[in-house]
Amino acid sequence: MSNATPDLRSHLTELLRSALLKVAPDSKSVPILLERPKSLQHGDYASSLAMQLARAMKRNPRELAQALVAALPASPYLDKAEIAGAGFVNLYLKPAAKQWAVKEILNRGRQFGRTGTGAGKKVQVEFVSANPTGPLHVGHGRGAAYGASLANLLDAAGYSVSREYYVNDAGRQMDILCVSVWVRYLELCGEPLPFPANGYQGDYVRTRAAELRTAHNERLKRPASAVLEGLPAAPEGDENAVEARMDALIERAKSFLGTGFELLTLFVLDRQVTEIRDVLTRFGVEF
Repeated sequence: MSNATPDLRSHLTELLRSALLKVAPDSKSVPILLERPKSLQHGDYASSLAMQLARAMKRNPRELAQALVAALPASPYLDKAEIAGAGFVNLYLKPAAKQWAVKEILNRGRQFGRTGTGAGKKVQVEFVSANPTGPLHVGHGRGAAYGASLANLLDAAGYSVSREYYVNDAGRQMDILCVSVWVRYLELCGEPLPFPANGYQGDYVRTRAAELRTAHNERLKRPASAVLEGLPAAPEGDENAVEARMDALIERAKSFLGTGFELLTLFVLDRQVTEIRDVLTRFGVEF
C-alpha cells in the first residue's frame, strides 16, 4: 500500500468511473454517487450507479451491476465488491485501508485534518459576549462551546482567526451593578441602607463589595443618611417607582463619589471580566 494519503471516497469514485467507461462509454457524464450504508454488512460504501444507468440503457440493473463489478480495476485499498438488492454495488475496504487512518492521525498529531482552504484569509468569530453584570451560566456555556468549535474548525481550515468577546461595559445595567456593589460596600463600612429591589442580588455582588473594601478601604464610604435623603419612595409592586428610585440612587452615587464612581466602575468591571475570563479558560475557551 502506498504511503501517500489516500482520499478513499475519491479513489473508489475513480474506480467506478473507470468501470463505467468500459461498460457504458456513452454514459461517462453520469454522476457517480457513493453513500455510507447504515449497516457495515452492506459494505463501507455503496453505489446505485447500475440503477442510474438501467433505464437509459434498457438493461437489467443487476446485470449492469455485475458488469461494473467485473470491470473494476485492481486497487490496494478495495477488498471486494458485491451486488445487493435491485442492483446496488457494495464496496468493502481492506483492513489496512482503515488502519492507515489511525497511523496517519498518530504521525500527524494536531496537524491531522488541517487544510489550506482559508490560507491568506482572515475571519472574525464573536461569541459569548455576555454582559459583565453577572456570572456566566450554562446558556453562555452553550454559546462558548459552539463559537469555540467553529473558530477551531476555521483555524484547522487555514484561516487566520480572531476570537472576540465584546464587553458591553456601558449603560444603565452597568450603573445598576456598580450601585448594587456600592450599597453592599457601605454595609461593610457600617453604613447600611435598604438594598434596591431591582439591584443585582447574587452573592457575587457581596464578593465584589468585599474586594472593593479590601482594595480601597473606606475611600468610597458615604453616610447612609445622606445617600437616602430625598430619594423617591418605591412602594412594593410599583415598578415605575422602583425604577425611578434606582435612577435617583445612580445619580446620587455619581454626585457623591465624583471621580470615585469611575474608580468603582473600573474596579467592578475588571473583577467581573477577570472572573468571566477565568471561567472560560477553565472551560477551554480563550479570546
